[in-house]
Amino acid sequence: MFTYKTSIRLHHTDAAGLIFFANQLVLAHDAYESLLKKMGFNYENHLLKGKYLLPIVHVESDYKRPLFVGDEISIRVKVARIGTTSFTLEYQFYKKQKLLVGTVQTVHVLIEKKSKKKCPLSKALRSSLERISD
Repeated sequence: MFTYKTSIRLHHTDAAGLIFFANQLVLAHDAYESLLKKMGFNYENHLLKGKYLLPIVHVESDYKRPLFVGDEISIRVKVARIGTTSFTLEYQFYKKQKLLVGTVQTVHVLIEKKSKKKCPLSKALRSSLERISD
C-alpha cells in the first residue's frame, strides 16, 4: 500500500467551501502520479518519452463524508487487480487518518503509443505493482 498526504485547497472546492465532486478524481490522480514516481515510472521518462501509454479506461468514485477547505487528508492507494494488459487501483481517502471520507477506483490499460493497441504489462511494471499489492 502507498500513502499520499495532502490537504483540501480553496481551488478544490465549490462556492460553499465543500470539495467539488470532480476534484476527488484530481486528488486521486495526484496520488497516482506520486505512486508512479515512487515506483520509478515518472511521466517524463517512461510515459512521455517512452513507447507506451497508461490511459485510465474506467473510474468509479464514492463520497462518504464532506471535505472542506483546510482538511488534511491521506489517500491510501493499493493494487486491487493485476491483469495481462491492465491493472486496477483503489484509493481510500481518510480525514484524520481514521475517518473514511471517499473512495476511487481506476482501471489502467497499457497501450503501445504508435499503434494504440493493448499490450502486456512489462515485467518491471508488473513487479512494481506486485510490491504494493495487499
